[in-house]
Amino acid sequence: MIKLLLPFSILCCLSLPLVAEEIIIPVGQQAVEKQSIERPKLGNTQDQVRERFGDPQDWTDAVGEPPISSWEYLDFVVYFEHNLVLHSVLKRNGN
Repeated sequence: MIKLLLPFSILCCLSLPLVAEEIIIPVGQQAVEKQSIERPKLGNTQDQVRERFGDPQDWTDAVGEPPISSWEYLDFVVYFEHNLVLHSVLKRNGN
């Protein structure tokens, strides 16, 4: 039984990349009409972001070390390390 299971397991693992779908969106075409939207800047505190942009629509609790969390707004997502802005990213069109 083990002699049959091992080759089957290896075959299954090797075939995983064959079923993956790759979607490529050139960076210059991502949310083109949203490029001028003001977003939080690197180093802003969570209090500054909340004061300027209001409460987030959704958020994720901090995970990992250093702790990384995110706040979701209508047009962008803000990523925090501890309580400081690490990055803000525009959402794709249609989201």
